Amino acid sequence: MLMKDWNQLKAELLQNKAVKKEYDRLTPRYLAISELITARTKQGITQKELAKKIGTKQSAIARFEAGNVNPSLGFLEKIAEVLGLRVNISLVK
Repeated sequence: MLMKDWNQLKAELLQNKAVKKEYDRLTPRYLAISELITARTKQGITQKELAKKIGTKQSAIARFEAGNVNPSLGFLEKIAEVLGLRVNISLVK
């Protein structure tokens, strides 16, 4: 049995209209999470340190980074500020 690589599997899964719709819906969320994780790790800030700086618990940062919560705009803004970033929201058709 041959194993498929990620790109082959992704291409096959995205042929399903329901999967593609959900993938497209979730993409902005996971892109934002990825950007914030990258910024945090590049700056050498731990989840615990970030949590302390924004006044929350490390577990809240872990849940956010795992994609297990729908964060508020305020939460995202606090994280961005600590990391020297800003939130930019764009609505497109």
